[in-house]
Amino acid sequence: MKRLSFLLLLVATSSAALAANGPGKALPYAQCIQTDKINEWHVVDAHTALVRTGPYRYVVHLKADCPRLGIGVPGFLLEASESGKSVGGGRICGDLGESVSAREQPPCAISSVEMVDKARFEQMREHAARHGSGAELPPAG
Repeated sequence: MKRLSFLLLLVATSSAALAANGPGKALPYAQCIQTDKINEWHVVDAHTALVRTGPYRYVVHLKADCPRLGIGVPGFLLEASESGKSVGGGRICGDLGESVSAREQPPCAISSVEMVDKARFEQMREHAARHGSGAELPPAG
């Protein structure tokens, strides 16, 4: 009985730790991607993209495969959630309702966003299938 109680406690604390620190937890507002400041973006694979805004670098994880992301101009459009638009304009934090798409393509839901250091960003960027810059993005508004 003690062993079963211990296992249940272990599972409960592990689940709580994952909920607090795991993917899907939104970034604090001040650390979110500012869509009007994107310098470059890269599509690593069908469910992972990279974004750089000045000195800040991010990995954007998608809930499902988005194989056409990065195709067309603009090839990478981040869309804030309705609640995010009302408070923060064009910031992407990894909240429910945020998405990314390419021109005339259906949106792909974002599951999480994480800040990464320059070394990890550069390493992942080397394997990217498609690339683009903020110059091709429509004006924020």
